[in-house]
Amino acid sequence: MSAGTLPDLEPYYLPAGDELAIFEQCHHRGLAVMLKGPTGCGKTRFVEHMAWRLQRPLVTISCHDDLTASDLIGRFLLRHDGTAWQDGPLTRAVREGALCYLDEVVEARQDTMVVLHALTDHRRFLPIDKTGETIQAAPGFQLVVSYNPGYQRMLKDLKPSTRQRFVALDFDFPPAPQEAAIIEREAAADHATAVALVSLGRRLRGLRDRGLAEVPSTRLLIAAAGLVVSGIGVRQACYSAIVSPLSDDESLVGAMRDLVDATFV
Repeated sequence: MSAGTLPDLEPYYLPAGDELAIFEQCHHRGLAVMLKGPTGCGKTRFVEHMAWRLQRPLVTISCHDDLTASDLIGRFLLRHDGTAWQDGPLTRAVREGALCYLDEVVEARQDTMVVLHALTDHRRFLPIDKTGETIQAAPGFQLVVSYNPGYQRMLKDLKPSTRQRFVALDFDFPPAPQEAAIIEREAAADHATAVALVSLGRRLRGLRDRGLAEVPSTRLLIAAAGLVVSGIGVRQACYSAIVSPLSDDESLVGAMRDLVDATFV
């Protein structure tokens, strides 16, 4: 969990549509936003960019199975002179008027989701049962959540009553020219390498129908490009940064390595 921070430099983000304008209008109207899309397609970077663009501090919370409501809201801590209340990251964001970003929100427990409801409608407040306090969201506060519907479809999903509290923005991997431009910018890679890695990524993503649970993200392609820029051979960079993280299945690994070899002859 990160504290509320405001980046000095603009986080690089290349828009794919009207997502900047839609998010800005949601922010001005106090609407919560849901970002839907595959892992590593730019959702987190988008939120970082929007926090910079709107000049709001950003509190990021990575959700997981053990995340409790107390982890979000806060708890009493024992001290040498008694007990003291300590705000959780969600409470700090509400008080500060920050963007609060819950990454992979469906990983959190259902009782955790309930505490968000009063912040996602016209009430915009956070009740703290343990202290009896009700905090009205400061101006500028906005709740943003993300999840990967493709990965979660067979495991978990958001309840319809929760989904309808958000304006949803759909994300996907960028078109090939745009993805190549992102790789060039983020990894300082040359154009030819970036284009070749995008071509490889497109081929590997076609293996989803053959049992590949997670397809290569733009993030992985950037990692491979960074290794190449550092002097690692392009095939070895792809084996280490793309193929190996995606699967341990021998047949899938073999198929992916064959695609790497065919791309970089």
